[in-house]
Amino acid sequence: MRLTLPTVLLGATLTSCQVPSFVSRDTPSSLASEIRVTLKPMVAGLEAPTWGQEMAPSVPEGWTGPIEDTYTHIRTSRNVVAITFDDGPHGENTPRLLDMLKARNIKATFYVVGDMIKYHPELLARMIAEGHEIGNHTVKHNSLARMSDESLLTELRACHEQIVAACGVPPKTMRPPGGAIKKSQKELMLKELGYPTILWSVDPLDWKRPGVDVVTSRIVNGAHPGGILLAHDLHKSTVDAMPATLDQLLAKGFEFVTISQLIAMDEKPPELTKTPETLTKSSKVSTDSPSSDTMTISNQAKSAP
Repeated sequence: MRLTLPTVLLGATLTSCQVPSFVSRDTPSSLASEIRVTLKPMVAGLEAPTWGQEMAPSVPEGWTGPIEDTYTHIRTSRNVVAITFDDGPHGENTPRLLDMLKARNIKATFYVVGDMIKYHPELLARMIAEGHEIGNHTVKHNSLARMSDESLLTELRACHEQIVAACGVPPKTMRPPGGAIKKSQKELMLKELGYPTILWSVDPLDWKRPGVDVVTSRIVNGAHPGGILLAHDLHKSTVDAMPATLDQLLAKGFEFVTISQLIAMDEKPPELTKTPETLTKSSKVSTDSPSSDTMTISNQAKSAP
């Protein structure tokens, strides 16, 4: 028996669509069976879409569970904060600050710059010995948002290696200079380096040197459970403000933890659901708040050292 093209098309149509009433349902012919078997791979791609279904989380290297690509704070009922210091280590200010922290048994996180590490690598060893955490703040302190992916990874890997050489402990997080970073770059750093991007919930603008009392007031009044406090040990006036700042926060019952410890306390798991909307977001530059989905630029990025 010859099989004409219309017959094949009819068979294909009947296999993937409703069978009309004039076709017998009792005993399918061998020809129909052959057509169904042959066409099965053709209709495999017509399965129901999977948008909105939960995807298996990935755990970046160095972490014990899934993490978000960005943190400005965490969700917690505990009265904890993480205080962070950027742009060091500084030969005079950082040792003074370490003395203040040690006297109060406070643990902090230092986001260090490669070009500063080379002058005082011994201070990184002291930070680790005294229970602090060290994060990657790039080598040159330039804007990452203007870099290509290759340049971005090269810059961060170079600082990573400097930190390891100085103290023997690899950093687990990074902070972009000035907070300027694209969403696509955050995802790249998490995937390639295991770094979540750490921003902040309180910025005292201490790099503008507003005065010791103003720095203290801004940090203390802005602190809340799960918050990330930003400061700079590069500036003498900031370190001068720390005794009163730390004492007032302790008086309010705050417990100080490092950034990695803070992330581990997050009481809300990261978003694991992918939808067409989230997958098609662009990487356009914006100047929204530090929690922006595209790019974050703080006031610090405009004129900070």
